[in-house]
Amino acid sequence: MAITIVKPGLLDTIQDLGRFGFGKWGVNPGGAMDTYAARVANMLVGNESCEAVIEMHFPGPQLLFEHNALISLTGADFTPTLNDEPLPLWRPIVVRKNTVLHFPKLNHGARCYLAVHGGFYLDKWLDSYSTNLKAGAGGCDGRKLEKGDELSFRESSIYFPQLLKEGKDYQVLRWKPAIGRVYNLPNEIFFVKGNEWDLLTPGSRNDLLENNFIIHPFSDRMGYRLKGVELKTERPYEMVSSGVNFGTMQLLPDGQLILLMADHQTAGGYPRIGHVISAHLPKLAQLRPSDCIHFSMVDICMAEELLFAMQQELNILQRACMAQLNQLVC
Repeated sequence: MAITIVKPGLLDTIQDLGRFGFGKWGVNPGGAMDTYAARVANMLVGNESCEAVIEMHFPGPQLLFEHNALISLTGADFTPTLNDEPLPLWRPIVVRKNTVLHFPKLNHGARCYLAVHGGFYLDKWLDSYSTNLKAGAGGCDGRKLEKGDELSFRESSIYFPQLLKEGKDYQVLRWKPAIGRVYNLPNEIFFVKGNEWDLLTPGSRNDLLENNFIIHPFSDRMGYRLKGVELKTERPYEMVSSGVNFGTMQLLPDGQLILLMADHQTAGGYPRIGHVISAHLPKLAQLRPSDCIHFSMVDICMAEELLFAMQQELNILQRACMAQLNQLVC
């Protein structure tokens, strides 16, 4: 049972929730940029949330399903079609074998995720399926997906013929998550103070909170460079390289900001003026070059409260999806 890459997209890679515990050797966690979308994609098809998914950027790939499969698509809207018939996002979908999935148009968002029931047959590297492009390891031989690649997935216990109506290439199943709160106000990003926040002048602190910042075209999975008002420090500074993480906001020597993303380095020598809260990393990951960001500062208590609420919703969703899937298993 396999999916074949008929035509590769701009950057299609295998990702999961990341590899942790190897930072002391210089190996970053990596993983899906939008871990919320990746987790929900897996839950909708009855997988554990840590299963591997395909992370896609626009222009997206063309994928051939060699066998019947239960899939879900989450994250960015690239107007997916199956044999030229439109497919919905954030829904479990049974697709017929010998059909082609295509992504002809970008509507919104930056990264789309595909999960398949049962998960992909892949080898782990350092306890993770995620592709580390710089190391050339993990995922599909440590590289982006290319034409002719076949991604095998595990055999399903679902009896597909009873779900596929005659003459139809797919069937959308009835359950759907409520995602509005996670991606609400997509350009408003909350952060907490970083270790070097006090280095900023009072005027620059106000500028950070009152102005919009634009994502520079030279942005990728490692970091988003921002264009905006120049931020200044109270005094010249020299720093020993310190630990950084997904969401760390660093101040560059030219007064501009860089937001570290999933493929960030494990240590950095620029001032860490803030950290994007974990609950807002999913919507940050769906912003594209030329999109604007407005920062709002919150305290640790609110950051934890928002993360806890999101995790609670995911726990409920996982139980609900499993209950629905159990009714389909032979």
